[in-house]
Amino acid sequence: MKHDVADIGLADVGRLKIEWADRQMPVLAAIRERFVAEQPLAGWRISACLHVTAETANLVRTLADGGADVVLCSSNPLSTQDDVAASLVAHHGIPVYAIKGEDRDSYYAHIGAALDHEPHITMDDGADLVNELHTKRTDLLEGVVGGTEETTTGVIRLRAMANAGKLNYPVVAVNEALTKHLFDNRYGTGQSAIDGILRATNILFAGKTVVVGGYGWVGRGIASRAHGMGSNVVVCEVDPIRALEASMDGYRVMNAADSARVGDVFISGTGNLNVWGGEHFPLMPDGAILANAGHFNDEFELAALEEQATSTREVRPFTREYLMPDGRRIYVLADGRLVNLGAAEGHPAMVMDMSFANQALGLEWMRSNLEGLEHKVYGIPDDIDREVARLKLESMGIAIDPMTDAQKAYSESWESGT
Repeated sequence: MKHDVADIGLADVGRLKIEWADRQMPVLAAIRERFVAEQPLAGWRISACLHVTAETANLVRTLADGGADVVLCSSNPLSTQDDVAASLVAHHGIPVYAIKGEDRDSYYAHIGAALDHEPHITMDDGADLVNELHTKRTDLLEGVVGGTEETTTGVIRLRAMANAGKLNYPVVAVNEALTKHLFDNRYGTGQSAIDGILRATNILFAGKTVVVGGYGWVGRGIASRAHGMGSNVVVCEVDPIRALEASMDGYRVMNAADSARVGDVFISGTGNLNVWGGEHFPLMPDGAILANAGHFNDEFELAALEEQATSTREVRPFTREYLMPDGRRIYVLADGRLVNLGAAEGHPAMVMDMSFANQALGLEWMRSNLEGLEHKVYGIPDDIDREVARLKLESMGIAIDPMTDAQKAYSESWESGT
């Protein structure tokens, strides 16, 4: 079986990680049990470009147990857990092309290897695989019937493709499920981004001024966790409604230049580029820390920082120091890539349970509805979203009341009033 992983000898360590994550993912486990019996994905070749983590391993196992022929590559050069990649190859027979720290050429070579699988389905996190397919491997497009997308950045790219008439097959936006972005983005990234910063720096958050770039679900989660650890939180936003919400949630709201003068830690999670750039680095205090919680390493203008600095060095794993001409030091974590996976292990398995349940059920829904789907981006159907939430509550031992017939009638009536 073809594969490219760092060290197949790490497989036994990876198997323990996968087993540990599986115990925290009961919703996906229940889906996998049903998939074994029903084989809803039989005959489909799937090329998956995802963060290669223990949680992803359990998703890929579920797809394979549902009858799919799956190949996996990484969706970010720093997000691979090498022991997990080895275990997927050695213990589960799934070809993996992913090595933590791979360079750009290796990264795209691995995407190419995944596309050599000639997929019927693409499964992406950031749309790099889809973009490669639509620009350099167009010969394979005829065989692709659909795909899924995991994250905000990828959905933005795919919607732009669809609006331009360039998307050649339907894609389910898993990110748009409420049980994904309300929980994964807010609670998952909120915790895991802080975890990555702590592992890379071991700083004390209490008393620090933490500046959060963006107040979407990711920004909300990070701001909440940083505030809970005793930080003074500042939010930067371009959307007036979100900026107003951040202010009413009790945070100071500033523009990027003003925030640059007061911040100790800058955490960006916008899905956009140059939130802080060349004009902001000269304003930052000595010792400022820059961490990205977005998908791509575009949120800080790193080329400008490189140009301004007189020298750089790695002072801790995943912590690079930039010495400025006036003697100040600025620290960039995980090469400006997503800090929660670059410097830590990503989201807790409990929250990825819901995200990946949506992936699996989204594919099953697509299989049943392919004939009526156009070449555009679809959200996860509401009934699937609610079923994932129901299963999660059940796994947590939480019971809620159903509406009574009278309550249903009342909620649908226009006649009742004072």
